[in-house]
Amino acid sequence: MAISDIQEYAHLTEADIEALGQELDAIRRDVEDSRGERDAKYIQRTITFQRSLMVAGRVVLFASRKKPAWVLGSALLGAGKIIENMELGHNVIHGQWDWMNDPEIHSSNWEWDNTCPSSGWKHSHNFTHHKYTNIVGLDNDVGYGILRITRDQKWHPKYFAQPLVNALLATFFEWGVALHHLETDKLRTGEVKWSDKKDMAVDVARKIGKQVGKDYILFPLLTGPAWKSTLTANATANFIRNYWTYAVIFCGHFPDGAEKFTLEEYETETQPEWYLRQMLGSANFHAGPTLAFMTGNLCYQIEHHLFPDLPSNRYAEIAVKIRDLCDKYDLPYTTGSLAQQYGQTLRTILKLSLPNRFLSATSDNAPETSSELKFRIRGGMKEVFGVDPQTGKRRGLKTALAMIGKHTPVHRLTE
Repeated sequence: MAISDIQEYAHLTEADIEALGQELDAIRRDVEDSRGERDAKYIQRTITFQRSLMVAGRVVLFASRKKPAWVLGSALLGAGKIIENMELGHNVIHGQWDWMNDPEIHSSNWEWDNTCPSSGWKHSHNFTHHKYTNIVGLDNDVGYGILRITRDQKWHPKYFAQPLVNALLATFFEWGVALHHLETDKLRTGEVKWSDKKDMAVDVARKIGKQVGKDYILFPLLTGPAWKSTLTANATANFIRNYWTYAVIFCGHFPDGAEKFTLEEYETETQPEWYLRQMLGSANFHAGPTLAFMTGNLCYQIEHHLFPDLPSNRYAEIAVKIRDLCDKYDLPYTTGSLAQQYGQTLRTILKLSLPNRFLSATSDNAPETSSELKFRIRGGMKEVFGVDPQTGKRRGLKTALAMIGKHTPVHRLTE
């Protein structure tokens, strides 16, 4: 099962968690107080660069009947759409630049290049996902209503098709996001009525119409004789953006170490415990400046979940402080290469398409999901936690994971 007692799982006292929260609050204040000209220049340069890519791509596609121009135009548009989706749209809608009071890049005005309206994204992502991160039953992003990514989700024969569903989701990710916003999975089960989603469906349909009209009618027609090759180039650019966005998001939420949580944990949660849940429920991947930029700085998913409305260009410096805090409180800082994080995610998606009886690990100590019960090994937790006789320091979660091994079989204590 998922974590139902975050304090026990992290092996921190209430005082520890409160102190951790205060240190995270201080990091937020430091960034808020230091926002200024360099941040404003960063976002303005990003907007200029992204729009330049799009204009260059559109111009090149006038010659798209020749293959080199088609390839170049598709690549330019694909890169431009990735930047608009990740570093601009996603982050602007989070309100990361509202402090500038610039109406052009204010979260209340920005409409992104996506089939899901930004107004809907603010609710389904900014509110639901970021407030209830990885809480099974509250966070709709846990499997997006169509994938089983934790054993807390009851297996059903439909999950046999999970590998194919995952591939389709990656290919048509922006469409999946729009349908996810409508909660089509709950509409199918009757948990939500169509009458409750009528206005939302109208907004999504209107936005889809604009996107289809722009990419597959207007811009192809503007290139005259090259309309057909321009249309395929636009579709290719959207596929490039979809695959990349899907990979970045999945690597931040579903690799090993990105833990899941139960409703019981949430019911008594404090603000410092919310911070702790974000740290334990998110995952990073290694990236240099260029890769970080192309991910919208979501290679720093832990930092983003802690401070979703702080400027993304500051996440790299925040990450240094978060790592120090993890060392101080002996907490894991889940990260790895992009290939490693996606490899673990794909493994989870493939294996959880099968019933539990075909899986070897226990539901409390599987690579993709664990709980505080994993530490209740024979003889209790005393041998794992407690004071290290060599250093004199109390052992915490990171040390415990290293001592007992990530996936040691759990022997539950009897009542």
